[in-house]
Amino acid sequence: MLRLCGYPISNYFNKVRIAMLEKRLEFELDPTCRPSQKEDVLARTPMGKVPFLELDGATLAESQVICEYLEDAFPQRPLYPRDPLERARVRELIAFLELHVELVARRLYGQVFFGQPADEALKQAVEKDLAKGLRALRTRVKFAPFIAGSELTLADCAAFVHLPLVALATRLAYGEDQLAALPGLKTYIAMLGERPAFRTVNEDRKAAQAAMKAA
Repeated sequence: MLRLCGYPISNYFNKVRIAMLEKRLEFELDPTCRPSQKEDVLARTPMGKVPFLELDGATLAESQVICEYLEDAFPQRPLYPRDPLERARVRELIAFLELHVELVARRLYGQVFFGQPADEALKQAVEKDLAKGLRALRTRVKFAPFIAGSELTLADCAAFVHLPLVALATRLAYGEDQLAALPGLKTYIAMLGERPAFRTVNEDRKAAQAAMKAA
């Protein structure tokens, strides 16, 4: 049995969960795991990060590694195209989304979401780096209707969980949505949100955020 460990507010946990639901895999959730450097957590996920996957007495960490494993182990209902170049384009999109957009914007999260003191130098550096990542992303997105073309891929699972978060962070930090330069993005995100897997994960995320706020 596959067990996905993490928590519903984590966009990377949600990326993997959407992929597993779209592939119609049987799996369990452990939604109580949090990033930690405690020994019991490090024994399950070496960097102390989530998500991680437990399977047959082994564990796998890093969301992209987990998704690549699932694609290899369960090739039915693939989330990558057959053509080698198109498969590479999907991986390229994910790299742009995560390395050059989400992880750049993540440097703002402490200020905009968790009340850390504003740092103008940091904001300026993020804005500059984010512009580069979004420029690269614009050269590859298609929204036809999916981000890589006519087929749903893992890049859509990543885009759905990352881009709205980046849009919110930049709106709070700079007073405007830095993703507004991606025409068709709102329609695209709304379209994905109608799919059962995406809708289920999004509803659970909202419920977890509401519970955290209430606590």
